[in-house]
Amino acid sequence: MKRGQKKERKQFFHVDIIDTAEEGLAIGRCDDGRIIQVKGAVPGDIADAIALEKRKGMYITKATTFHKLSAERTEPFCSHFGLCGGCKWQHMAYEAQLHFKAKRVRDAFQRIGELDPSILQPIVGAPEQQYYRNKLEYTASDRKWLTDEEMKSGEVIQKDGIGFHLPGAFDKVLDIDHCYLQSDPSNGIRLFIKQFCISQEWPFFNLRLKTGFIRNIIVRTNLAGEAMVVLVVGEDNPDWNKLLVDQLVENFPQIVSLHVCINTKVNDSIHDLSATHVYGQEALTEQLHHVKFNIGPKSFFQTNSVQARNLYALTKELAALQPGDHVYDLYCGVGSLGIYMADSCKNVVGIEQIAEAVVDASKNAELNSITNAEFVVGQVEMLLDPSFIERYGRPDVVITDPPRAGMHPDVIKHLLAAAPTKIVYVSCNPATQARDLKMLSDAYTVVTAVPVDMFPHTHHIECVALLQRK
Repeated sequence: MKRGQKKERKQFFHVDIIDTAEEGLAIGRCDDGRIIQVKGAVPGDIADAIALEKRKGMYITKATTFHKLSAERTEPFCSHFGLCGGCKWQHMAYEAQLHFKAKRVRDAFQRIGELDPSILQPIVGAPEQQYYRNKLEYTASDRKWLTDEEMKSGEVIQKDGIGFHLPGAFDKVLDIDHCYLQSDPSNGIRLFIKQFCISQEWPFFNLRLKTGFIRNIIVRTNLAGEAMVVLVVGEDNPDWNKLLVDQLVENFPQIVSLHVCINTKVNDSIHDLSATHVYGQEALTEQLHHVKFNIGPKSFFQTNSVQARNLYALTKELAALQPGDHVYDLYCGVGSLGIYMADSCKNVVGIEQIAEAVVDASKNAELNSITNAEFVVGQVEMLLDPSFIERYGRPDVVITDPPRAGMHPDVIKHLLAAAPTKIVYVSCNPATQARDLKMLSDAYTVVTAVPVDMFPHTHHIECVALLQRK
């Protein structure tokens, strides 16, 4: 091959698409038996594909030509599908999505957890497959991604945009016309801010130089139709801040809370920054059945409120709490699960490593007049030891909802020592959940497990498992 000449990318022909994979990809089997991952395909398709990269010995490819279309295919409803990375399964019928999500849990339980798949109950589908999120974070950029149509138009193009980061292009933002993830007034707020900033000739953020005024917009909504907006700006300009806030309040009566955060850092995270309350309520209130939660500008909360009600009710049902039960809520976040359980047990002790979340948890307990819940700051693997159990009492029931990495081995060790009668394990990662269930299997029987779909049109799946001490 001559210097400067591009290496020809490997192609695969008549690939049989047989399963789904992580990141919204599909699994394909080639004629020679080789397994590849394919972008843009649905199980049941037969397609040609071209290699994009090779990762851990496996080709990641993109479908180019379809010889047969799967019966599970459906027409994507969003004009941004294929570019935006938010909803990678829109081309797959929802019933098929549920099938493959349940299969993912079943496969993990069998292969990793060595569990009998008959313990799995039918997957709980999401009641709403559009406009189900209660939080979105938009990014502003002075260099939006230009579509092929815009490039070919020959017209002067407005290059400022507000939308989502494109996968694999940190400095480019896909300008969003309409997003189906969050209900009104989310789209209206984003479009209004974009047009108003353009009309005022305020600079949009440059993601390479880290300069500019409007940088990020966080919109939170609740089931009552109210909204909180957090304006993240790249420079401190009080006059511009006030003008934008006043315009938002005037045009969107649904906004009940507004905050401004000044971020001059390299990264977009605001968890280590102050958000200044500038209008309305300090927090947005959400109600899930009998419990209310105040959600602040930086609070973690389940992003699908409708399905969260089902998830919490299911967790409580499996826990089958008794009035005298001591309950531990591990990785408790803002205390939502523990607070939801508190009316059915003697007391709740929550552990969470993020101090701000523990403050929120205590405030939420107070909001609901709950006096039998206490929340402690610290890493679960560091706190949950014999001295902690001696201080707070041996738990009868443990609720655990760890991050994707699952539970630390020390947590499992201390759980085995504490020997609660029941453990209810809520997970967003079937593989690490199955691993942890296997590590607990000498002392506990997995009685049942229920997959719950919190995020339609993505590969993500939650699962709630009930463990009973042998």
